[in-house]
Amino acid sequence: MSDTTKRSVAMIGSYVPRRCGIATFTHDLSTGIAESVFGEPLSKSPHVGIIALNDHDETYAYDAQVAHELRDHVKEDYRNAADFLNHSKYEAVCIQHEYGIYGGRDGDYLLAMLDRLTKPVICTLHTVLAEPSPGQYRVLRELVDRSATVVVMAQRAVQMLVEVFNISPAKISLIHHGVPDAPFGDTEPFKRRFEVAGRPTILTFGLLGPNKGIENMIEAVARVVPEHPDLAYIVLGATHPGVRRESGESYRLGLEKLADQLRVTDNVAFHNRYVSLDDLCEYLCASDIYVTPYRSEQQIVSGTLAYAVACGCAVVSTPYWYAQEILADDRGMLVPFDDVDALVDALHTLLGDDGRRTKLRKSAYDFGRSMVWSNVAWEYAKVLDAAVKEHVSESPPPTEAKRPAMRLTLPEVRLDHLHRMSDDTGLLQHAVHATPDRRHGYSVDDVARGMVVTATRYRLFKDEKVLRLFDTYLSCIHHACNDTGRFRNFMSYERRWLEQDGSDDCQGRVLWALGCGVAHAPHSLSRELCETLFQGLAPHFDKIQPMRSLAFAILGCEYFLRRNPNDTRIADMMGRLASRIAERFDRNESADWRWFEDVVTYDNGRLSQAMIVAGMHFNDETMVARGCRVLDWLLEVQTGDGGQLSLIGNEGWLRRGQTKAEFDQQPVEVSALVSACQAAFRAGGQQRYLREMRRCFDWFLGSNDQKKPLIDFKTRGCFDGLTRDGVNANQGAESLLSWLMSLLIMHEMQTGDPTQRLG
Repeated sequence: MSDTTKRSVAMIGSYVPRRCGIATFTHDLSTGIAESVFGEPLSKSPHVGIIALNDHDETYAYDAQVAHELRDHVKEDYRNAADFLNHSKYEAVCIQHEYGIYGGRDGDYLLAMLDRLTKPVICTLHTVLAEPSPGQYRVLRELVDRSATVVVMAQRAVQMLVEVFNISPAKISLIHHGVPDAPFGDTEPFKRRFEVAGRPTILTFGLLGPNKGIENMIEAVARVVPEHPDLAYIVLGATHPGVRRESGESYRLGLEKLADQLRVTDNVAFHNRYVSLDDLCEYLCASDIYVTPYRSEQQIVSGTLAYAVACGCAVVSTPYWYAQEILADDRGMLVPFDDVDALVDALHTLLGDDGRRTKLRKSAYDFGRSMVWSNVAWEYAKVLDAAVKEHVSESPPPTEAKRPAMRLTLPEVRLDHLHRMSDDTGLLQHAVHATPDRRHGYSVDDVARGMVVTATRYRLFKDEKVLRLFDTYLSCIHHACNDTGRFRNFMSYERRWLEQDGSDDCQGRVLWALGCGVAHAPHSLSRELCETLFQGLAPHFDKIQPMRSLAFAILGCEYFLRRNPNDTRIADMMGRLASRIAERFDRNESADWRWFEDVVTYDNGRLSQAMIVAGMHFNDETMVARGCRVLDWLLEVQTGDGGQLSLIGNEGWLRRGQTKAEFDQQPVEVSALVSACQAAFRAGGQQRYLREMRRCFDWFLGSNDQKKPLIDFKTRGCFDGLTRDGVNANQGAESLLSWLMSLLIMHEMQTGDPTQRLG
């Protein structure tokens, strides 16, 4: 190790006191490098710094070692973090990677940082998937391409990177998961703290969920208890947040009920809490047997199993990938998945044979010595040193350094004004300046748009704070449903419906929102309600005539079919609606007038978008081409002399054979054009549609006929339109939602396939 140059390093990942496994790993690895490599406490080390990843808008009381923070869902924070690192004293960067902790699609906001970063990178992969989605595959491949080395913790992960991801073995380093340097000895002194003194004790630790197999262990305990009546089985850990969000504590309560039914409540104890590493080690040292009865093979690493081995536990486990590897050579016992009989036999063997149990404990403990943090820290030090040396040798001289590529900077997606305009009923439609105007009440049109915005926000950023708005909007739409299955639109502030049946456009927007809810609702029960309402409204569209209404419905059907691809009834309906729109265009279109009627009014891009989306769904190239042709014409007639987007105003619209009205220009049309350009790009991959998206989006930011920005960055609202005198100072719901839809789409395009990126 004397040949290894000690390199200062910045660690990127979640960090304590945030409660997650990556946070603990980041802290322990950082501490190991500071203490073992540099010989100094982490709190005073100038050589190890932390770039802490915050979940959404949560903040934590970090210690002084945190040099910089970034919010997981704000893309610009990743670029800012890269700039900070580029000008920092740190020689290298070590990233802790897990798909779920970084923002963007499959966590690809991290790539925005790496695109800008000039320091050498090593990346620890905490998850390697055997069957990644296309997005997960792309993100990991790009992450590897931008890293000098990737570190994995199991030989199986090396094999999968080579075979599944086509990564060169030369770029992969195997370094075991670090573990504390715990003493090996008698379990009895530790048992007193947990009130199991004198009792044979079994432990399972981790976030609870149905895939953990705890019910199998409870059944096994019930069959072992007759021979070992004083047996204690401790289930340590809180319920997984995702499970709790979907079903509360029903899984844990079901386990407690099972223990009661099997009459082992005196033997099974649930310690429902998050524990520190020190506490976990004491639990492990108090345990005679540690069990991981997981039900899935596809787990490439388990920090808790590594800790159990290091603490010298006798381990019984199902044969998930990491367990197969770490418990090889008689360091533990493997039992088949979901095999209660095998669990019972293993527990009988270890509880009844002290010699066998002690042999397993000693074998595991001896193996764990190579995994203690001091050894792991030096392994990382060697990899960091090699990365810095390689980076220096490959870097061009300063005079030859390439200029950084131009990047598209997008405003942050802030929902301040959306929260201001919303209450526990729904979404107020109008505002006096930025103050909600209660006199005009609510519009289900806007509530439907709000559902699309909040569902998209959650899908892109996993922002749980937006779920209250989503639930409120869904509740309002549910309330709006009349006895015929159609939806009312206008409601007074006093919660009195002002009509019994909303417009056909309202029906279309509601179907669009419900389809989006079916595809992306965060809760299964919300999704079921969306599907029920969708199925009730869908039959009405065979009689609905307005083309925009049909276009909105097509967008809703496309969302619905993402979740239910085999629903032929909805697919057939979508095909019929698309054919009706296409036939209407065929009857009215000419070389100089590519429109379905003799006047072009509002939300026009939605018709182009609907034809393109339907054409893509049915592999109908003619339909896609028609939609793109109409979109090209809309863009052409709405281009000003300076190349800026110059919208058709609502003071007369655009009539066949006449010139278009210049004002008032409405944000809703921009949102429709941005969405249509996105669909056109995805249909054919033509880069010009990316440029058109940006041109349309820039209308909000001042690239318009009045050279006035429509966005109020103090209130986070959007002005209601562009007039002859400037901007309409009011900031109502339709304008706000049009802005947010457009902004979310632009962020989405930056988080997808590389060919979808702007800038």
